[in-house]
Amino acid sequence: MADNGNAKGGLGAYTINLDNFSKRLKIFYDHWKEHKSDLWGSSDAIVIATPPPSDDLRYLKSSALNIWLLGYEFPETIISFTHKQIHVLCSQKKANLIGTLKKATNEAVGADIVFHVKPKNGDGADLMDEIVHAVHNLSKSENPVVGHIAKEVPEGKLLETWVEKLSGSGVRLTDVTNGFSELFAVKDTTEVTCAKKAAYLTSSVLKNFVVPKLEKVIDEEKKVTHSSLMDDTEKAILDPLKVKVKLKPDNVDICYPPVFQSGGKFDLKPGASSNDDYLYYDSASVIICAIGSKYSSYCSNVARTYLIDATPTQSKAYGTLLKAHEAAIEALKPGNQMSAVYQAAVAVIERDAPELLSNLTKSAGTGMGLEFRESGLNLNAKNDRRIKPGMIFNVSLGLHNVQAETTSEKTKRFSLLLADTVLISESGHDILTAPCSKAVNDVAYSFNEEEEDDTPAVKIVSKTVDVVPTKATLRSDNQEMSKEELRRQHQAELARQKNEETARRLAGVDSGSGEGRGPARASNELVAYKNVNDVPFVRELVIQVDQKNEAVLLPIYGSMVPFHVSTVKSVTSHQDNRTCTIRIFFNVPGMPFSNDSKLNSQGAIYLKEITFRSKDPRHSSEVVQQIKTLRRQVASRESERAERATLVTQEKLQMGNNRMKMMRLSDVWIRPTFGGRGRKLTGNLEAHFNGFRYSTSRSDERVDIMYGNIKHAFFQPAEKEMITLLHFHLHNHIMVGNKKTKDVQFYVEVMDVVQTVGGSRRMALDPDEIEEEQRERDRKNRINMDFQNFVNKVNDHWSQPQFKGLDLEFDVPLRELGFHGVPYKSSAFIIPTSTCLVELIETPFLVVSLNEIEIVNLERVGFGTKNFDMAIVFKDFKKDVLRIDSIPSSSLDAIKEWLDTTDLKYYESRLNLNWRPILKTIVDDPQKFIDDGGWEFLNMEASDSETEETEESDQGYEPTDAEPESESEDDDSDSESLVESDDDEEESDEDSEEEKGKTWEELEREASNADREHGAESDSEEERRRRKAKSFSKSRAPERSGFKGAPPSKKPKFR
Repeated sequence: MADNGNAKGGLGAYTINLDNFSKRLKIFYDHWKEHKSDLWGSSDAIVIATPPPSDDLRYLKSSALNIWLLGYEFPETIISFTHKQIHVLCSQKKANLIGTLKKATNEAVGADIVFHVKPKNGDGADLMDEIVHAVHNLSKSENPVVGHIAKEVPEGKLLETWVEKLSGSGVRLTDVTNGFSELFAVKDTTEVTCAKKAAYLTSSVLKNFVVPKLEKVIDEEKKVTHSSLMDDTEKAILDPLKVKVKLKPDNVDICYPPVFQSGGKFDLKPGASSNDDYLYYDSASVIICAIGSKYSSYCSNVARTYLIDATPTQSKAYGTLLKAHEAAIEALKPGNQMSAVYQAAVAVIERDAPELLSNLTKSAGTGMGLEFRESGLNLNAKNDRRIKPGMIFNVSLGLHNVQAETTSEKTKRFSLLLADTVLISESGHDILTAPCSKAVNDVAYSFNEEEEDDTPAVKIVSKTVDVVPTKATLRSDNQEMSKEELRRQHQAELARQKNEETARRLAGVDSGSGEGRGPARASNELVAYKNVNDVPFVRELVIQVDQKNEAVLLPIYGSMVPFHVSTVKSVTSHQDNRTCTIRIFFNVPGMPFSNDSKLNSQGAIYLKEITFRSKDPRHSSEVVQQIKTLRRQVASRESERAERATLVTQEKLQMGNNRMKMMRLSDVWIRPTFGGRGRKLTGNLEAHFNGFRYSTSRSDERVDIMYGNIKHAFFQPAEKEMITLLHFHLHNHIMVGNKKTKDVQFYVEVMDVVQTVGGSRRMALDPDEIEEEQRERDRKNRINMDFQNFVNKVNDHWSQPQFKGLDLEFDVPLRELGFHGVPYKSSAFIIPTSTCLVELIETPFLVVSLNEIEIVNLERVGFGTKNFDMAIVFKDFKKDVLRIDSIPSSSLDAIKEWLDTTDLKYYESRLNLNWRPILKTIVDDPQKFIDDGGWEFLNMEASDSETEETEESDQGYEPTDAEPESESEDDDSDSESLVESDDDEEESDEDSEEEKGKTWEELEREASNADREHGAESDSEEERRRRKAKSFSKSRAPERSGFKGAPPSKKPKFR
């Protein structure tokens, strides 16, 4: 019977998709008719015999046809296809399931299904005679041509009997392997989806399981065999939840046992296996990992090579192989010959390293689908078949047995292997395993082993001429380094890279301010009336306000003279006895913020101020109020117009169809809110083809956000907060109501405000209280799930090829890395994401892109402080430094660890720096900044060595910023002046003079003389003592430059 497009039979839960079966059966018959002579051997019938089930991993064309056509493999089944009939020899249960396809078969290709049910204990020989006889009868030839898969060896008694019957029946056998290869080569959308899921699982296993496993083994110097790594990886594939992939384990399998090779024994053939040798990871070693997984029987594959303390030969070989592999993938375009793929790789080898040509594998991979290696689709130098959209290839390229410059048996020869799963699209190709990076800096590990020096030093290993790895794993001979030492060494390498990058960028920087006011509206644009006739007629010469034309009519010398309200600067009124005075001030050239500093007509006369007196105070107050109101309205409109003038024109929203309307979030709030005095309303957020649309029930409350304008998208579920939100940080400003913004947020409050009517306190175990808490939890979970489903659908939509260049994906803040701080005026919980640092709950929002950060300076870091500050310096030196103040010192280690793992260079200082003059100095003279060591003036450790002698001589001295906050204001201003004052040099000169030999009596005498000069001779004894103490602290302070920080405190180790 048929149910919703699925056929159900006697095998319990097994169903056959009728739509897929009908479509693919028709494709099979059409292909057979069209290519009967060249691919199908002019066969009159095609016979497929499927062997018994086996626990071994094997790839058979017969099994692939079963799965492609029926969705399942039918073991010990013989199917004979002719143009009018399809004969099936199988058991009764299989016949019941396949029997549901009779009607669909007849409608698709006009053929009938004939069953030959084999008894349990029978050999089926007589049934085979019936099939052969039917083939003879349906063929027009006396010796019909029967197509079969020649390379498949018959397994089991049933298939052996069948081969004997077929050989002695007088039919001519022909191999139709090429026909099936061409038939399976181009995948439909269902097959592509399965392949993508398989590739996603493969990538996740390598990225989230294998690489961390290898790093842990190497860091902890464990002894682990290749075979045990293989077993663990296989278990991870078969249980996708281990790598956070939500796929049903029943649909997942391995393509082959995962391969791990190291220690000089390498096999790059597809049938390679992992031996029982221990993983070898000493200097100059190479580790090869290859993983393949299947989803719904569709294969995927990825292979990567990891280098440990690579030698120059290994670095050059890997760099060359990487370029060759990328060239091969680039050649995978519709219409190209398959041989062009391998030739592109060979061309790179011949150009960059011709000595490695003999070590290159003889093929660049194969086609892949239901079979791991599809015959006829080899990417070698001889295959002239054309590449078509919908094909999937395993692009695998390697260098085998390359001679290294070492003498160790395990490292003197090495091999390299790279493989990716690539889908051919209409416009080019899509690398399905791209999340697994193969860049040099992600696969090359450097170990620092300095036996003669107890202090480890950073060792930079150049992998190729133009590529330097930034990712390093470090260890020492005697003991494992602490995280603080690892971090310090990584930061030293980052400092070098950052200074080089900054030097390159400053070489082409324009030192102009880049700031300025928008174009002001000229006075000749302010037209109240186009001609005299438009001026309204008035009988009384009194001040009037024309709201419609935005004009103020003033009686001057017996005439009503109109002034546009924008020319009015201010208006005041003053009432004295029975007389009211009105003063109107106008905007005139030459005044601050004037709109007309440059006049078209130099001879124009302007009115600056005019005064009126009136005996009607009520009318006077009304006129003043009307002028102020009109002026405020026009100013608001002009401000909005000016803001809109700077907006970038957005593309038009393309509305989605009914299927896309399912991508909707209902009853959500928006921030910033729309203007107006009416009651705020919730709205709906919908995802369409090229953007989002948010709208409420009011026609004028609508916002469109184009996908191309989204810079970052965030999804933050409610955990300890009251709201669940989606936040979009945009490239260009948009208008929300009358507000110009780059940040738009949609949110739902997960908890209702509940007020207890009864004044009594509830007990902890009060059933009503427990029930209320449970309702709140359920509501929060439901809202989080609704948002999560919406995010998943949008992420799937963004994964389409047309959005590939936008690199869009919802980012979830990493709450465990969050910390408290004050980015603006109030304290907030600031959370890193994979690409940003954000605070999305309190307004104004904070969104900082990590790739826009130059360096981070941690200020006020010391033993005696409970809090410290973070100064974020952007790569654009024209932007103000972002300060996050009052971060608890308990978060210091975690923040340093996060900055280090994200490859952000940070420095520490005892004092707050005045960044504006520092950045101005850098921009004004970048060469001096570079010559002076770049950002190293912030390095407290470097300043230690310069001030070591001073520290030893002044052991009792403590910097003022490390003392309690209850110090006097004078002392605080002293400490700040060390960095922020513009008179640093003068103060240091004075200090040095005082240190040269002035006695206390001389200092006291100078202070008294200074007081007398200022008329302050009557100072009290207490004030004199305070000045003396201050002079003492000043004369004892060590000399410092404005850029040097105080000596660092001993840093706590991150645990």
